[in-house]
Amino acid sequence: MPELPEVEFARSVLERAALGRRITDVDDSDGYVCRPHQPGQIRDALVGRQLVAAHRRGKSMWCESDGGPVLGLHLGMSGKIVVADPDGTEIDGGDYWEGRRVPGDYRWSRFSLTFEDGGRLLLVDPRRLGRVVLDPALDALGPDAATVSAAEFRAAVTKGTAPLKARLLDQSAIAGIGNLLADEILWRARLHPLLPVDALDRPDVDRLLRATRGAVSAALKHGGVHTLDVIPFRKPGARCPRDGAPMVRGKAGGRTSWWCDAEQVISREK
Repeated sequence: MPELPEVEFARSVLERAALGRRITDVDDSDGYVCRPHQPGQIRDALVGRQLVAAHRRGKSMWCESDGGPVLGLHLGMSGKIVVADPDGTEIDGGDYWEGRRVPGDYRWSRFSLTFEDGGRLLLVDPRRLGRVVLDPALDALGPDAATVSAAEFRAAVTKGTAPLKARLLDQSAIAGIGNLLADEILWRARLHPLLPVDALDRPDVDRLLRATRGAVSAALKHGGVHTLDVIPFRKPGARCPRDGAPMVRGKAGGRTSWWCDAEQVISREK
């Protein structure tokens, strides 16, 4: 599922291939994906315009248009941005889908822009959980996990009594961390996902920040969260790749979570 690295890949596709192309048509007929807009509303706002800049914070993307509204795009749980040219060339970014989609397969297209040159930009989403909205509200998002400062990070993760993984998944605290990325960060930091955030000491927070920066950087470098170190070991019978202890499965932050039985413990004994 798309997390910060996958969404950044999708944003880069928009920046490389969708900007500066005149929009001649819009398919916004999927009223669920384009809610609360009525069919035709996004089309009326964008036809004749160009997208001029592509931005991202956390898992949310948005594109500025030339003198018109901002186009907000969210990939949901399985979305991908595809930019396809008339000659069949296409580039895409977002969920990796384990090979389910091949070039030219647009059966799951939920929204599209057609450009004057015949090319198209599509939101392709099998689960239909993505969103397209004009002038999206972004104020509720916390600082981006890829660029969060040390002071912002400390303020975000230490306030209150929430379980640590729940706090990492809270997009209003830190934007961009999803289920897999959170498990990788906590594994790198040797912290239990159910540890209350008010139990963290300064070395814990410092280690957690280093783990967050390292995991995000590695995922961006190597192709997504599925390439990270502990992700292949999130399965029954697996052992921690660092110390060989059993990997444990449980619920944390309302999500299925995996952690090392030996190193990621709740005990606060120092």
